[in-house]
Amino acid sequence: MTALPPLAVYLHVPWCVQKCPYCDFNSHAQTGPLPEALWLERIFDDLEDDLARDQASVAERPVSSIFFGGGTPSLLDPATIAATLELLDARLTLTRDVEITLEANPGTVDAARFTGLRSAGVNRLSLGVQSFSDRALAALGRIHGGAEARQAIASARAAGFDRINLDLMHGLPGQTVAEALADIELGIELAGSHLSWYQLTIEPNTAFHSRPPRLPGEDTLADIETEGAALLVAAGYRRYEVSAWAQAGEDCRHNLNYWTFGDYLGLGPGAHGKLSAPPSPGTGQALAVTRTRRTRAPKDWLQQRLTPRSIPTEVPPAVLPEEFMLNALRLLDGVDETLFEKRTGLPLTTVSAAVAALRQEGLLREERLATTELGLRFLDRVVARFLSD
Repeated sequence: MTALPPLAVYLHVPWCVQKCPYCDFNSHAQTGPLPEALWLERIFDDLEDDLARDQASVAERPVSSIFFGGGTPSLLDPATIAATLELLDARLTLTRDVEITLEANPGTVDAARFTGLRSAGVNRLSLGVQSFSDRALAALGRIHGGAEARQAIASARAAGFDRINLDLMHGLPGQTVAEALADIELGIELAGSHLSWYQLTIEPNTAFHSRPPRLPGEDTLADIETEGAALLVAAGYRRYEVSAWAQAGEDCRHNLNYWTFGDYLGLGPGAHGKLSAPPSPGTGQALAVTRTRRTRAPKDWLQQRLTPRSIPTEVPPAVLPEEFMLNALRLLDGVDETLFEKRTGLPLTTVSAAVAALRQEGLLREERLATTELGLRFLDRVVARFLSD
């Protein structure tokens, strides 16, 4: 390995106004004021925990993206966001053009808050619109309506945000093809440079799983995806990942780091992290990959004063091919074959037999580690071929 992978930072804000019935994320409805000061203290503790584990690997590596996810990070006061970014800047090496994304719910932001977030240093927004239809939004349990979604986009632009992602879902309860396409058309009209467009799925441990809504049939879903994709292509968007569409040069840098098996710090309750480092002498490995996971329950995480604040787990070399492919093959263009060795520390021959078989079956492209159109349709099966015994 000639260099460590790129480094990013993810910060988890676990609170929201109310839990959506389809959501299986680590998010919790909060009544009363948020414990923002304590959240920031514990973020500092998480960061110090990672620095103590490997000071040089963490502090000296350039950080090119920061992502506030949740939950609803837009509930935090812009002053808290600014203080968090100051903390990261003081303890890490941020690039001059660092991408700083914050997820926002249209029902929790106004013009003043957008202005405050922009002043704090946030330079990219991800707005959880989901739909512009009041009926669909009510069925999803969202706290905003279509008018609020449109106003939030306008206010964000007025505040100086020129990089905006819109989250849109399709296959919603009772949704027709025409309704889904109307969402896409309005999203294209109002969006910035990026759209996350994905189908609603029913996940375990959600309200929808306990009380399933009536969803569109397979034929309707197929028509939505085919016709929606055609609209996006005609408008100049390129599908670069399974559920991500962007105009030229506007791919999400933070998510690309995940998909190319880069490293990242996970700060906040339940946050996951991944760090690569040269292994201990005598192991015979070219690279050691370690994963971390913070305490999940927000109350426990806030009260935790013990160190370490997470227990690192080294990823066995036999598992690395699966993890790498699970991410890289989500990209429609895949990755160059040389990236496999750079990110896993393993020779390409580790997966050459599986790659050759998949290419013979027409599921992987010849020139790089990327699926064909057929392979993308059966992505889970393709990735399963790299599972260790």
